[in-house]
Amino acid sequence: MTASLPLFAAVPLAARDPILGLNDAFQADTHPKKVNLSIGVYYDGAGKIPVLSCVQKAMQTLMGQNAPRIYQPIDGPAAYTQAVQRLLLGADHPAIREGRAVTAQTLGGTGALKVGFDLLSYISPNVKAWVSRPTWDNHCALLEGAGFPVDTYGYYDAATGGFNLADMLRDLNRAQPGDIVILHACCHNPTGVDPTAEEWTQIIETIEQRQLVPFLDIAYQGFGSGLQEDSEIIRRFAERHLPVFIASSFSKSFSLYGERVGALTVLTANPDEAKRVLSQVKRAIRANYSNPPIFGAALVSTVLNQPELRALWEEELTGMRDRIREMRLMLRERLSAQAPGRNYDYIVKQRGMFSYSGLNAAQAQALRENGSIYIVESGRICVAGLNANNVDYVAEAMAAVQKS
Repeated sequence: MTASLPLFAAVPLAARDPILGLNDAFQADTHPKKVNLSIGVYYDGAGKIPVLSCVQKAMQTLMGQNAPRIYQPIDGPAAYTQAVQRLLLGADHPAIREGRAVTAQTLGGTGALKVGFDLLSYISPNVKAWVSRPTWDNHCALLEGAGFPVDTYGYYDAATGGFNLADMLRDLNRAQPGDIVILHACCHNPTGVDPTAEEWTQIIETIEQRQLVPFLDIAYQGFGSGLQEDSEIIRRFAERHLPVFIASSFSKSFSLYGERVGALTVLTANPDEAKRVLSQVKRAIRANYSNPPIFGAALVSTVLNQPELRALWEEELTGMRDRIREMRLMLRERLSAQAPGRNYDYIVKQRGMFSYSGLNAAQAQALRENGSIYIVESGRICVAGLNANNVDYVAEAMAAVQKS
């Protein structure tokens, strides 16, 4: 019998994903007070992942149609892609009216990044990509997978728990024309720190002057200040008539994590350019997964295109945003009571689902080992995992590890 080639003999064991690995450990933990603040999932006040009422109603509508499960267009159905454009840009935006906006359905926000990076590697292969320091880990993995060298720009100020504009501008001024800049449009992951409107003005001007390519990641629209407020930076970039890439996701805002519903939107200079760009977006999708699935996007499309369901969704999304804000306030209050000499105001200034808590890797490990409280080693916590039943327990444990 011929011996097989030792194809896999030297294959190393890949490191466990730092967040999903913590989630697995949490599931196996039997501690009665265990708390999961690691994974980026919204939990309601009872600690459950909600099924939104608007989604339930849309599901009933779709299930009653009993439609065949045929292949979708490579870029997804027009009802979905047009609804995405209106949500990001506004219904009457010039880029939509003039046919300069291209949108394709993708497999979540990650799929949008993947398709966008693949497209950029085809049309602009010899450039560098820049990500914030820190950023979501998968940004770097996806960029490197597309062949881009990755550098970082300053962003987080550990001393204040806020934003460091000077460091960001200094680093962006080192970038070369054509370089790609990954930006978090709102609710920065992992820090929760966003620039102010005035700071965004300087960032946009620098990107324009340096002739950089902005790639906006907006996975949490509606979790910061509101749907329109959170997408304002997209419209501000669109005003400059720059080539702009936008990766958007409905995983969090619709609580549809497993459905993988996202979109890639590209803003171009004119309809002819848009037609050519869309052809290349479709080419990249075809080479990745051929065409997108039906159900999740159909749910989102149904909600966004029916006024009564859209209104219900906005009401539910407001409730989620308000609950997160309430948890931030409660956590600051409890921590301040436990450690009166410390300033925890940064917790309420940060926005969205995440907060850089200020804890280090050793303190994160102590939380896990001593109290079965799971946070990422960077100190990032998912504020949406807090509720009235566990916030006291978490605050007491956080203050304890900071004192030790």
